[in-house]
Amino acid sequence: MTSGRVEALRSALAADGRAASMLVSDPSNIRWLTGFTGSSGSVVVTAGRVLLVTDGRYTDQARRQLDDAGLGDAEVVTAVSAAAMDAEVARLADGEALGAEATRLSHARWSALAEHASPVAADGLLEGLRRHKTADEVAVMERAASIASAALAEVAPMLVAGVRERDIRDELEYRMRCHGADGPSYETIVASGPDHAARPHQRPTDRELCKGDWVIIDVGALLQGYHSDMTRTFCVGEPSAEQLRWYAAVAESQAAGLATVGDGVPAREVDAACREVLEAHGLGEFFIHGTGHGVGLDIHEDPFVARTSAAILHSGDVVTVEPGAYRVGTGGVRIEDLVLVTDDGHRPLTSFPKDDPCPPSPPTT
Repeated sequence: MTSGRVEALRSALAADGRAASMLVSDPSNIRWLTGFTGSSGSVVVTAGRVLLVTDGRYTDQARRQLDDAGLGDAEVVTAVSAAAMDAEVARLADGEALGAEATRLSHARWSALAEHASPVAADGLLEGLRRHKTADEVAVMERAASIASAALAEVAPMLVAGVRERDIRDELEYRMRCHGADGPSYETIVASGPDHAARPHQRPTDRELCKGDWVIIDVGALLQGYHSDMTRTFCVGEPSAEQLRWYAAVAESQAAGLATVGDGVPAREVDAACREVLEAHGLGEFFIHGTGHGVGLDIHEDPFVARTSAAILHSGDVVTVEPGAYRVGTGGVRIEDLVLVTDDGHRPLTSFPKDDPCPPSPPTT
């Protein structure tokens, strides 16, 4: 998957003009650039060299993963400590301007680097390159999304009175692994009832589901380093008229946001489309978070879809659209899909049904 990425970074550095070389410290950026997945390492890219500096635990792994990524000419440098790694990076810079990820380096590390080189903040260069997902990346993310959907289809019949939130979470994560996931994309959210479901990022507890509860399930699968992200909302038992009203409003809001997604569209317009619908239904004040975010090697990455966003959506972005409405004492509703931005709109990567809030029946055998 990494073919051509080093040259893309060199081109981005040339276009930026502030430095010809770059120190890469962010683990996701390192993985995207080189395929290396170790927990300790830095990469230096110059006009003619690629060097991965790591410690002895990862020397063999680094060599193997660089070769697998088609970077057989890259060098692996082993350092005995973090300080030694920083010293090696500084030596490689040799006093020249060096792009660095300022948000990833501590003040102490930045200062140490500045003693031997001229670091300049180059945050966002790699993130900008990572935004456009290749067909291979999209295929992995779509597979991850299908794993999460399959797990949820198997677990949703558990949504009955007396079952604990944490038991639903545990079963979902187990089923995702059974379907081939490397693990969950994030801490799976199972939030039920009038209070927990009113908190967008409520962690699962020992609370038992009760008849009439909203249950928000936010679940994603991790596969080959890539994430998926999806939310569905269910009602335990028959939903009331008011619950159906809330669900229909959020579903309409999400449909409006999805219809707005497309190449060249300002991200804030997607957010505005979702909010306009909820405001028309008298629920605008209960939409208390942004509409979405990019997904890839990080579960939250550029572009962010919010009313304050300056981002423009481009073909190849993978983003979520996830409006919600929450009120303590009532609960909440959120519907979220993961979509690929295309030249003429979008293509959904998540596929679990969202027509109504009633949990599906157990699959027949």
